Amino acid sequence: MDIRTKRVYAPFDPRDGLRVLVDRVWPRGMAKEQVRADVWLKDLAPGTALRKWFGHDRSRWEEFKIRYFAELDARSEAVTSLLNEAAKGPVTLLFSARDAECNQAVALKEYLLRYGERWAQHKLHKL
Repeated sequence: MDIRTKRVYAPFDPRDGLRVLVDRVWPRGMAKEQVRADVWLKDLAPGTALRKWFGHDRSRWEEFKIRYFAELDARSEAVTSLLNEAAKGPVTLLFSARDAECNQAVALKEYLLRYGERWAQHKLHKL
């Protein structure tokens, strides 16, 4: 699977594939035409309480991922839908955070890659 992350303020590139905004709130100061997201999956963004608790504090990164992954486990339908799209071609997860290494898109990519392998095997067994 080709899953990428990109700051929403970075220039559009046609090689991004499916552009998925994964922020809970719309990026500040950006019009829909500027974001150029194909879909906004705010249900896959961390819940408000978790987002506020994390506050982009790098010392909370590992705990943030544990809590966020638990939230994602409860959203299997949305996760499966995104994995289906990733199986078709490149997916770029768009985020607005300043920190390009510790944000929900990076964590979501890790989650999708980790669980995507199990998902693919499960799909093969259904055939």
